[in-house]
Amino acid sequence: MTTIEAAAERILGAYASGVPCEPVRDLIDGVDAAYTVQQRLTEGWLASGRRLAGRKVGLTSAAVQAQLGVDSPDFGVLFADMAVPDGAEIPAGSVMQTKAEAEVALVLEHDLTFERHTVADVIRAVAFVLPAIEIVGSRIRDWDITLADTVADNASSGMYVLGNRPTRLQDVDLRLCGMVLERRGEQLSTGTGGACLGHPLNAALWLADIAVRLGRPLRAGDTVLTGALGPVAVPAPGDVLEARIEGLGDVRVAFAKEAS
Repeated sequence: MTTIEAAAERILGAYASGVPCEPVRDLIDGVDAAYTVQQRLTEGWLASGRRLAGRKVGLTSAAVQAQLGVDSPDFGVLFADMAVPDGAEIPAGSVMQTKAEAEVALVLEHDLTFERHTVADVIRAVAFVLPAIEIVGSRIRDWDITLADTVADNASSGMYVLGNRPTRLQDVDLRLCGMVLERRGEQLSTGTGGACLGHPLNAALWLADIAVRLGRPLRAGDTVLTGALGPVAVPAPGDVLEARIEGLGDVRVAFAKEAS
């Protein structure tokens, strides 16, 4: 078994058992190898019948980078079975070591396949924008992650919730839009679009280029979660979270109480 296979098997074991595993950085050499692990996992999931729905950019906020001790963005794959309807309840135990963050989601109407894209290319490709809550989780024990660990673990992806009122890109200033994430009226996180690599479109631009380099470009119909607009929150069983993003509206998600 290669080190790539060993790292993939360690992460898959955590998925299967529901018990977080040890970090995989002892098995792989750097971020490029971590993306190879992620690709191995992605190919297996696609072969099992899961449908690719888009990508997520992670670690775009300086605050989130500081929380997790990393200094670079990353990305992971979104599958259709990870999408949760606005206001729905997530069953207990669905995501390990759950955290939540409010984000701007872009939905594409054109492919992004150039070796190097411009912001104009990204703008032209966007069909509409939605508010989103990403429910992140780590298969790595105690969130003891380096950049390589989280990349291998599909960028700590879990589930995601999209709002249902599409907004045209030209009708909102994504850099200045304010965000608040609340739990029954209690503020858990605040931020602005500028906290996401300076502008959510910058995150999409970074993603478009690296996706081409790694051989799986962004395609029409893809959803792109552009990254947190503020610090992550840690929901508890029974919580209901609501994110409001200026110009985009709101989106909600509930977390089921733990089974007795």
